[in-house]
Amino acid sequence: MLSRDEIEAAVESLDEAERTRLQTGLLSLKHPDMDMDDAYAIQGAWVKRKIDSGRNVIGWKIGLTSKAMQYALNINIPDSGVLFDDMVFEDGATVPADRFIQPRIEAEVAFVMKAPLNGPGVTVFDVLNATDCVTPALEILDTRIVRVDPETKKARNVFDTISDNAANAGIVTGGRAVRPDQIDMRWMGAIVSRNAEVEETGLGAGVLNQPARGVAWLANRLAQYGDGIEAGQIVLAGSFIRPIEARHGDTIVGDFGPYGSIGLHFA
Repeated sequence: MLSRDEIEAAVESLDEAERTRLQTGLLSLKHPDMDMDDAYAIQGAWVKRKIDSGRNVIGWKIGLTSKAMQYALNINIPDSGVLFDDMVFEDGATVPADRFIQPRIEAEVAFVMKAPLNGPGVTVFDVLNATDCVTPALEILDTRIVRVDPETKKARNVFDTISDNAANAGIVTGGRAVRPDQIDMRWMGAIVSRNAEVEETGLGAGVLNQPARGVAWLANRLAQYGDGIEAGQIVLAGSFIRPIEARHGDTIVGDFGPYGSIGLHFA
């Protein structure tokens, strides 16, 4: 287990990287024996610092829900992070050029909760009953930690990603919101384009075969730490496409078919 001083030092490095847009080194390289509990401890301490500075929690994001991403990081379970109020962008907004370091975009199903979910034992049916509506969403990923160490060529691993608040940085929702019993979310998908060229396509089934299953996993994991999903919060269930690089001047659009389109422009 990392010491309190080591956790605080990691938080300071992440916070400074976010403020300055200069990435910090791999935590997994600095602490080769760190584990998942250490990573979530760092994330939790960083979240507390953000709350203490006046930011408000609006929900959660779930990552590593697709087999492709799990294989890439050699892990067989999802991870999660916290959404804050200053991460929200309006559909069609322009993202300032100096806002992020290396932004990427994922397409997801967002759950808007009408009732709390507290594990253990939360099921997919519990999730559906607690959901007000689901809506198309794009998540902006950013990494405050280098993807590859320049000297050792070691790539970041899941402990780095979890520490980095699961690499989340922004969210845009829009299109047509629907009740969870009016849709088979396994078939809710998107065609995602960059500058009018199709980059990725995918279906909700790519998220643990049912996006609601990821929300159930989150509620049960949070219960281990005495936490839960609150009514009114947004939960990003996990991406069903590979991340798309968002470069300066790019316009990214997610076409969710009958559920509408949402997009962002990166200055």
